[in-house]
Amino acid sequence: MLLSLFGGTLLGLFILNHFAFFTTFEALYELFSSLLSEAWILKTLAFAILVGSVMELLERSGGIDGFVEYMTNKLKLVSSPRSALMVSYIIGVVIFIESSITSLIAGAVGRPLCDREGVPHAKLALVCDSTSAPISSLIVLNGWGALLLGLIATQIETGVIEGESITWLLESVVYNFYAMSALVVTFLAVWFNINLGSMKYAKASSEKSVLKINKDAPISYMLLPIMTMILFVFYFLYVTGDGNILQGSGSSSIFYSMLATLVLMYILYVIKGKMQTKEYFYAAYRGGKKLFGIAMILLFAFAIGKITNELKTGFYLASLASQNLSPYLLAAFIFLLSSLISFATGTSWGTFSIMIPIAVPMAVGLDANVALAIGAVISGGVFGDHCSPISDTTIISSLASDCDVIEHVKTQLPYALISGMIAFLLFVVFSFLGSS
Repeated sequence: MLLSLFGGTLLGLFILNHFAFFTTFEALYELFSSLLSEAWILKTLAFAILVGSVMELLERSGGIDGFVEYMTNKLKLVSSPRSALMVSYIIGVVIFIESSITSLIAGAVGRPLCDREGVPHAKLALVCDSTSAPISSLIVLNGWGALLLGLIATQIETGVIEGESITWLLESVVYNFYAMSALVVTFLAVWFNINLGSMKYAKASSEKSVLKINKDAPISYMLLPIMTMILFVFYFLYVTGDGNILQGSGSSSIFYSMLATLVLMYILYVIKGKMQTKEYFYAAYRGGKKLFGIAMILLFAFAIGKITNELKTGFYLASLASQNLSPYLLAAFIFLLSSLISFATGTSWGTFSIMIPIAVPMAVGLDANVALAIGAVISGGVFGDHCSPISDTTIISSLASDCDVIEHVKTQLPYALISGMIAFLLFVVFSFLGSS
């Protein structure tokens, strides 16, 4: 996958530099230098590596097996593949603070349960990915809401629309049809064990969750670090937002939360005598090393996304729209266009930034439902991001579930396409209803 991403980045640079060989390689150096000078990118890459450290330490501590024992033998809540996946599904819906953290926790908790019940990691990755971004874009008390509020506020300030940005956002979220359909389709796939396409051939892991030390470790060895992670994300969103959670930095919050979690794990495991200091740091190093390749995939994904933006892919696609586009098809068209841009760039947030300034004036000019148009942008951004192999949420869901990225993309695609088709039809229907 790294080779494919690198090839796409290089080809894009060749086009941007008119196929000048030396200029292209100079631009390649400048591209990665600029990416690695961005604080949020460095924190996101570090987050991916620190995830590996946390996962390895959770396993070494014995907390994972303690959790499995508690859920399956004491509470008897998990006794089937369906109940194993439902635990991750519920976690994905309840934890809406940040899509990366949602995927990580749902995967960390669900993976040992799925291994015990013989559930393929690909299906767990589907659950992690299909709840993280969709729920974060529906319950917008997070960075997603902050970004969307800012983009809508810009349209108000420039006089394109009138009113309050929070009012427009709440009205638009009601039309986030892809997120809603993805959550319903995933629930049905889990509850009725529906396996479509490549998912029929996905294999369960042959490696059960075998703990390396103290199989009788308490459940707190797993739950306390996870609870710390969640609480610190809220705390750091508050701090980085100067008292406003909606204005907080997502990349900084998840990075500092992982560091805080590792400090707690040191206190919990080492100071309390569970591990030796040397063993703790070796496990942290070993876990981080395992996910270094994932961090590199993320870096190349950021690179090709930036190149796609420089090629003005989104604006080119928008320019293909006919000036005589029917208001009845506007929302569906915006949904498809946003999906294409998000798939090509691997970022829903970048798609929002490109498409809202395009979609809102189009809706106003055609006297169409503006809130429906914004909802179509949000839905399309999440849909394309959901299907894209270079999306950070796709990659993080894969690593949290211990599933190959390409396998996750192939097995998830049929479910995403069904959800996308439902969303498309709903945009057409609501466009007609709103204009009647």
